[in-house]
Amino acid sequence: MWINNTQDEAERFPLFDKIKHDHDISVYIKEQNESMQAMGYTEHSYAHIGVVADRVGYILETLGEDDHTIDLALTAAWMHDLGNIINRVDHSQSGAMMTFYLLDKMGIPAEDIAPIIRAIGNHDEGSGLPVSDIAAALIMADKSDVRRSRVQDKDERNYDIHDRVNYSVKSSVLKINQEHTAIKLKLEIDTRYGEIGEYFEIFMERMLLCRKAAGFLGLEFHLIINEQTLM
Repeated sequence: MWINNTQDEAERFPLFDKIKHDHDISVYIKEQNESMQAMGYTEHSYAHIGVVADRVGYILETLGEDDHTIDLALTAAWMHDLGNIINRVDHSQSGAMMTFYLLDKMGIPAEDIAPIIRAIGNHDEGSGLPVSDIAAALIMADKSDVRRSRVQDKDERNYDIHDRVNYSVKSSVLKINQEHTAIKLKLEIDTRYGEIGEYFEIFMERMLLCRKAAGFLGLEFHLIINEQTLM
């Protein structure tokens, strides 16, 4: 974990600590994942948003961002998929609007809400772009979360290509090199469940968006699967 002391987290990132314990936000997170599960999508609940928040924080702190910026980025990571409760289609935009309403109701200033919803509204492939450092970090953190435990259907007979690819991933590590010139997504895939070609079939657009996001932060993006560099 990027940060493992809850007291330090609460002191350094007060907005993130606040929204993590907000009842309404917790309800929406739970309900949006139930919609995802009903439609056969992978897990989008606390495990996913926890991974995304951890990676966002790691990326931005490693690159020297201040605590306030990281606080806003962690908040964006925690709330980025709320729009799934409305519909999977355009969920980044609807999620940005929901986030605006919830944070505005809490009395959070516009100067803090704006960069959060800017990132959320641009985190998904298709319409999203790395329009800020927070958005770029959120894109890479979100699109790199591929893992076996995201598969919600326990019956392998029902698996589609998304399930197979996620289930095949035994480990996933996102790492910035010491020189801060490149960020690497290193995957270990069990090819008994999903082929490397299938990964590219469904995730190529996401990996290209990660490359754009890395470039926005002044980094190269590399994808390594089973010790082979593919991007």
